[in-house]
Amino acid sequence: MDSDDDDIPELVPAQLQPVPVTIITGYLGAGKTTLLNYILTEQHEKKIAVILNEFGEGSALEKSISVGDKGDLFEEWLELRNGCLCCSVKDNGIKAIENLMTKRGKFDYILLETTGLADPGPIASMFWLDKELGSDIYLDGIVTVIDCKYGMQQLQEVKEEAGLANEAVRQVALADLIIVNKVDLASPRQVADIKSEIKSINGAAEVIETQRCCVDLDRILDLKAYSGAGSERFENLLSEAKNSGESHHLDKSVVTVTLEFMRPVSQNSLDLFLQKLLWEPSSLVTGDEQPPSVLRLKGLVTLSEVPPRHVLLQAVNEMYDMETVDSAVAHGPSSDGETPVSRFIFIGRNLDREKLEQLLLECLVSSS
Repeated sequence: MDSDDDDIPELVPAQLQPVPVTIITGYLGAGKTTLLNYILTEQHEKKIAVILNEFGEGSALEKSISVGDKGDLFEEWLELRNGCLCCSVKDNGIKAIENLMTKRGKFDYILLETTGLADPGPIASMFWLDKELGSDIYLDGIVTVIDCKYGMQQLQEVKEEAGLANEAVRQVALADLIIVNKVDLASPRQVADIKSEIKSINGAAEVIETQRCCVDLDRILDLKAYSGAGSERFENLLSEAKNSGESHHLDKSVVTVTLEFMRPVSQNSLDLFLQKLLWEPSSLVTGDEQPPSVLRLKGLVTLSEVPPRHVLLQAVNEMYDMETVDSAVAHGPSSDGETPVSRFIFIGRNLDREKLEQLLLECLVSSS
């Protein structure tokens, strides 16, 4: 027998795809637990792992499904009848996710609940920029749940610290998708008012209405809001942001601003622009002016390289990153029919379109 016939073929390890993580946030009582309870109990044929933060609005969900000892489940995973996995944690969920990754193959999505008073920004940055986690998971998007009846009151709440947006406003500003819940408990005027208020804060997020958070899960999964694969959605986001306008609302200063720039930008110019805007905002104002504060930034930018390179830009608070995307999805017509080379969506406080454009021009000159 030929010895070659006895050779054992070399085994090639299976390439596991990174798993998307969706952050679920919202003010106390908005309906996050109701949404997660719906996901964990409905027959939807999706394999989802849900991480509950026990410092949320209560442990009713944990008790209702009798997880762990005396209704508490920490760093242990329970497989439910509909195929979902569930655990509760006392921290931001990193340890739970590390444990969860040993169960690869049992789930396709991860949902992480934050507390009702949590700012999703630092949590998002942790998942989005952690290169060690990046090989196993990636941040898919932030979903914010808003109470239709009491949401306006929550957005109107004034923080004691001057110059800071309250938690409800930040949760809306950082969202990629916003669920307006309990519409059945509000009047048509209240529904219209809260949706208008949301759009004036974050004109780039999709807004959907629900009762008891019953939502088609395809609407909240696979958003790809932080990856180059989601760059095709940018045109819709930009259109939504433009249509929302830059009107003032209860917070008076958190707005959405869009900027289209008709020339390529060098990598150095773009970095300088972002560093000044995100890291040194106080240097951009004089006198008693309030400095700009960017909560979320998205952009499709053409870099002046040979050949030109197109990048999807993302920023949350002071953290930013960019990813190269295909040129076919990097262009779209502007409102005047011309083709803008670079486009930005800013969401934050004290933002002025003309000043942002002037800053970018100054950075182009200083780095040329």
